Amino acid sequence: MNEIYLKELLEEVSRGDMDPEEALSELKELPYKDLGFANVDHHRAIRTGFPEVIFSQGKRPEQIRDIFRELMGRGRTIMATRATARDYEVVRETIPEAVYYEAARIIAVPADEEKSRESIGSVTVVSAGTADIPVAEEAAVTAEILGNRVNRIYDVGVAGIHRLLDRLGEIREADVVICVAGMEGALASVLGGLVDAPVIAVPTSVGYGANLGGLSALLSMLNSCANGVSVVNIDNGFGSAYFASVINRRGNR
Repeated sequence: MNEIYLKELLEEVSRGDMDPEEALSELKELPYKDLGFANVDHHRAIRTGFPEVIFSQGKRPEQIRDIFRELMGRGRTIMATRATARDYEVVRETIPEAVYYEAARIIAVPADEEKSRESIGSVTVVSAGTADIPVAEEAAVTAEILGNRVNRIYDVGVAGIHRLLDRLGEIREADVVICVAGMEGALASVLGGLVDAPVIAVPTSVGYGANLGGLSALLSMLNSCANGVSVVNIDNGFGSAYFASVINRRGNR
């Protein structure tokens, strides 16, 4: 359930196409549905502006499919992150309109009204290296599904900083910049000192031993001397795009 669904419900009552008691019954529905293995949150879009997203890692494909099925038909985008090709095969058997974004590891069924709506803002996703692209794609695809215009600028890390400077004009046009970097995570500080948009830094687990699975990049980004840089957790492309979407939605108001 989301604002679009509620407005349509009220309009049906106003036109006389629905009995008020029937509408009341709809509104009395529990805010979640207990599937035995998951409590599916049907009111999250009303509370936060975006619907519940399925985190696939650790779930069986059949559980992901059942959550998708429960969320269908409620005027919302349905999305699952960290999904495998096998997860998608099982979901697609029941929901053929589902789409799999392989690089981003995302399964999604965008709602029709959200496909055509005006974008809430622009997001530029910048990656330091090619190895960071899987996390960058998770961020980019999530941002697109949540209604943003997305520009991708990949493999422009500080080891060849001229590559970044060549694209700086594009980056400065964004409402929000997402910076995805592993190794020492220096790119976030560089971007923070060059643009006037919020920079959301995403440390990745890419790097040699002392990178400590992304911890070095995380600490570098947290200790950035550049202002306007916020940091999400290691490899959390989804979280960065969600945060960027919240910024753009509030700005769009």
